[in-house]
Amino acid sequence: MSLSNNMSSVVLIRSQIGCNYVRRRFCMLKPLPLISPTVKRSVLAQKIRASSTAFVETKPDPVMDKTKLNIRKNILACPICHEPVIWNGNPDLSLESAAESSLQCSTCRKTYSGNETHLDLTITGGGKVYGESMAASTELFRFPLVSFLYERGWRQSFSPLGGFPGPEKEFELIKDYLKPVLGGNIIDASCGSGLFSRLFAKSRLFSLVVALDFSETMLQQCYEFIKQDDNFPEENIILVRADISRLPFASSTVDAVHAGAALHCWPSPSAAVAEISRVLKPGGIFVGTTYLLDGPFSYVPYRRPLRQNIAQIIGSHIFLSEKELEDLCTSCGLVNFTCTRNRSFVMISAAKPK
Repeated sequence: MSLSNNMSSVVLIRSQIGCNYVRRRFCMLKPLPLISPTVKRSVLAQKIRASSTAFVETKPDPVMDKTKLNIRKNILACPICHEPVIWNGNPDLSLESAAESSLQCSTCRKTYSGNETHLDLTITGGGKVYGESMAASTELFRFPLVSFLYERGWRQSFSPLGGFPGPEKEFELIKDYLKPVLGGNIIDASCGSGLFSRLFAKSRLFSLVVALDFSETMLQQCYEFIKQDDNFPEENIILVRADISRLPFASSTVDAVHAGAALHCWPSPSAAVAEISRVLKPGGIFVGTTYLLDGPFSYVPYRRPLRQNIAQIIGSHIFLSEKELEDLCTSCGLVNFTCTRNRSFVMISAAKPK
């Protein structure tokens, strides 16, 4: 969910005129089921509930027998080999047990461990000497102050500036896209401080929620928010530090992946979406939100080389059209692309072929 500072200057840009998609106002029509890649989804704006808890659907706690527990654990894999890991620790998979456990790859024998708040499943995690610096857009969100401010004012600015409808309405739209896979597991990729991870867990619509981010400080903030909620279902969520371009999950084991306000922050969106496609089960669904810089900017000469220079400097990507996002998904093996627009805000969805 991370957002670079450079994006704040562009979020007021209006939607592109003359787009090949049929424009429908964001808050008028009810979403249609997944349809062909060329037909755009329209959306019925759900009422924003009066409180952060009133709108969350709840279901009874699932019965967690050994078979279901093994299924939950078996999604985790070595980020190097993508092979299963040997679980050492508490037999229950929960917020606390995951952080206190260690994992070992069954192939390369590399060991990954947890700390007080999360499992570290990055390739260089736990290294004492060697480490790698990431792109500026990624490193920014590792600063403790930025992580502290993210849910305390930063994220709220997305709505008036960029057209983001707000967390509650976004959550309703996300659920509409994910209806075919409710009850399965979900990865909240680039989760930031876990705003949507916590909503997924509290809704009890998924058997397991993995809050995943590269920033240790963002995951610490997520952990603290969870601990401040006395009624939070901690048995339904784990926190994992990982690189979006090297996901620590076995192939074809994930029902859904969500990435809120994140696509533009990934140094290589194609590498990230290809990894998402790899880990999704056949029929699994990817939902993500980002900004589009279209409108008047479409007429700026040399805009594509300019975008490439920006991406090289700060490691952040600028999307110029909905068609680019569709091409990104289809080039990574995903189908049934649909999207929803509201000014610069765009929510996309695509599925792995069955």
